[in-house]
Amino acid sequence: MSMKIRLARGGSNKRPFYSIVATDSRMPRDGRFLEKLGTYNPLLAKDSEERVKLNLERAQYWLGQGAQPTDRVARFLEAAGVMAKTVRNNPKAAEPGKKAKERAAEKAAKAEKPVE
Repeated sequence: MSMKIRLARGGSNKRPFYSIVATDSRMPRDGRFLEKLGTYNPLLAKDSEERVKLNLERAQYWLGQGAQPTDRVARFLEAAGVMAKTVRNNPKAAEPGKKAKERAAEKAAKAEKPVE
């Protein structure tokens, strides 16, 4: 059984609230889980202590059992000092799209042309 530590969504429309849960990876996102490890409220300020509440002892237990955290949960665990920080580098994310490159090339060509 492959285990995941992931977010299960709660809350109403436009008011998300997440539970951090340990679950079997085959279960649906908001479906059955084995244990609730904490909560995450993205509506609160980033520096608020209430934004992420996590039972670190149980999270470490599940990591020891082989559970794989999702990307977002891994960031929470890194911030709490449970996991080692990983280097993230996505140079393509900052690169403009094809149309934006074409527009920039046209603008540069126009700027080089002497004004008469």
